[in-house]
Amino acid sequence: MPDPRIKNEEQYQALLKKGYSQEKAARIANTPNSGVKGGKAKPYEEWTKEQLYQQAQKAGIPGRSYMNKNNLIKSLRTN
Repeated sequence: MPDPRIKNEEQYQALLKKGYSQEKAARIANTPNSGVKGGKAKPYEEWTKEQLYQQAQKAGIPGRSYMNKNNLIKSLRTN
C-alpha cells in the first residue's frame, strides 16, 4: 500500500531497490520536481577544454591541469 506522505512512489521504490535508506529515498522522492528530467546542458563533447577545466576545478578533480579534453570528460563523468 502506497505511503500518502511520499509524492513520487515509483521513484521512492526505485531508490530503495538501489540501496538508498528510506529517509534519503523519501527526501528525494518528495522534492517538487522529483522524477522530472531537466538538464538542459550540452553534452561534455560539445564543451570547450576551458569549460571542462573550470567544471573539473569546481568538482575538485586532481591533476586536471595535465589532462586533455577526453581525460577531463572521463574524469567528470566518473567523479
